[in-house]
Amino acid sequence: MRSRIFVKLMFVFLLVIGVTAITLQLTVHKVWERTLHEQIERNLRQKTLMFAYRVETDRQHSLADITSQEGQAAGARATVIDPTGKVLADSEAEPGSMENHSYRKEFVSALGGKVGEDERKSHTLAIPFLYIAAPVSGGAVRLAYPLPELEITNHPLAVALFWGSLSAFLFAMMVAAVASQYVGRRLQRIVDFADRVAGGDLTARIASTATDEIGKVAAALDKTTRRVEESYARVQTSQRELETLLNSMQDAVIAVDVDGRVQWANRSMDRLLLRPPRLNAPLIDSVRAPDFLAAIQEAVRDQVGTSARSNTIVSGRTFDVTAAPMPGGGAVAVLRDLTETERMEKSRRDFIANVSHELRTPLTSIQGYTETLLDSPLGDNHIREFLEIIRKNAARMSRLTEDLLTLARVESGEQRFDIQRISTEELLQDALESFREVARSYGVDLVVENSVPAGHVNADREAIHQIFSNLIENALKYAAAGKKVILGARGASSGVEFYVRDFGPGISSEHLPRLFERFYRVDKARSRESGGTGLGLAIAKHIVLAHGGTIRAESELNHGSTFLFTLTSSEADSG
Repeated sequence: MRSRIFVKLMFVFLLVIGVTAITLQLTVHKVWERTLHEQIERNLRQKTLMFAYRVETDRQHSLADITSQEGQAAGARATVIDPTGKVLADSEAEPGSMENHSYRKEFVSALGGKVGEDERKSHTLAIPFLYIAAPVSGGAVRLAYPLPELEITNHPLAVALFWGSLSAFLFAMMVAAVASQYVGRRLQRIVDFADRVAGGDLTARIASTATDEIGKVAAALDKTTRRVEESYARVQTSQRELETLLNSMQDAVIAVDVDGRVQWANRSMDRLLLRPPRLNAPLIDSVRAPDFLAAIQEAVRDQVGTSARSNTIVSGRTFDVTAAPMPGGGAVAVLRDLTETERMEKSRRDFIANVSHELRTPLTSIQGYTETLLDSPLGDNHIREFLEIIRKNAARMSRLTEDLLTLARVESGEQRFDIQRISTEELLQDALESFREVARSYGVDLVVENSVPAGHVNADREAIHQIFSNLIENALKYAAAGKKVILGARGASSGVEFYVRDFGPGISSEHLPRLFERFYRVDKARSRESGGTGLGLAIAKHIVLAHGGTIRAESELNHGSTFLFTLTSSEADSG
């Protein structure tokens, strides 16, 4: 780790030093060069003016001597020309061999009475010069400074920058080595701490007292680990409490992951199976019940709660299976033993069926003998009145017996339905034809709405006719004041929804949830007077449930009532 930090620090330092050196070269060096050039230009201008002054005033020396002395003193080339541009004297060449200088830029300005300046390459020496000329009586003087001297002067600065950068780099290497050792040791402590935490040791701490960024990171990691340790302790406590709670349940509970492997099972599940399920083993190795496995697979696959009933998990026992998806994937299933409940329910249904069967024969005899007496020519009106009461009660008891038998058969599953593909319009027309005359006797119009869908349902014709019979009879008995009863059907998400609507006094909302219970009556006195048994809606409910549908009621006081039930659409229509 320390070597990697050292390399990174060296790279950063090298980058900074390199950028700094280049910046200095591009800025300081240029500024230095420009400043030096300006200084040389000012000095050369002053020396040129002094050269012109001496040419004007010195009468003791020849023009050639003055030119030679001034050029040597200024470290530059000195030249004197007349107004025609002819060279009169030059410190480095023979005047006679030199060309006319009247067209030179600096001399043009000087001959015009101004100090002239120019920078160009010399035709004679082929190197760049800085030329400054000044006017004198009878011509002009000029000094020429070689610019390569400027580069020689700048060279020490470039060398100094190079050695300074190299020294800085060497110093940076030492600083990087020390810093990498120091930072590396501190980071290694953090790495060792992280390894301990990853290994499950939540008591590990760094305990750094430094206040820099690494120290703050170490303190934050310590704080985080301390909170994780506290959270983990709480999770463990909650897990133990949850395990204790689930193990105390009478219902069997088992959890699987997304691959169907057992993750957990409570003690009730262990006792239920021949051998406890193995953790991380496929669930099918322990349980082979198809309904149970299908419910769990659906919960895992679709992430929705499912329920099923299975009698193959343990021979001779029936379980209600409820499977729900878990947030992290997988599912948990709860198995509730319904064996005893179903046994008691079956005993109750058998009791009702047996009692009804035993009562039917004597009731039939009573009804028959009563009708015989009524047909006899008796003169006593009181006898006929009593016999009529006996006949009505016997008929009501007979209807009650029939309804109890029908309800018991439907609930127990003994009632076999002949499921066929039937037109919805046909079912509605059958109900209309069967009860049209009955409705007229009540003074009620029985109609079918035009909104009948042109579809088909899967149903038992006679069973659905019985549902319509119960619903229409109720509408006629309790809603005759509305003078109209409507039959209809419409599409629904679960298939086709049939309805029977009346416009009578309606039903109070507190009665709606219990309308389909056995023997439940909204108006008990009127129900008995009309001959109702209180089982019609319960029979309709169980017939609908046996068809895989639902039934409900909607009503408001003084706004009539609507009874609705759904049937599944035929596959030919749904396709």
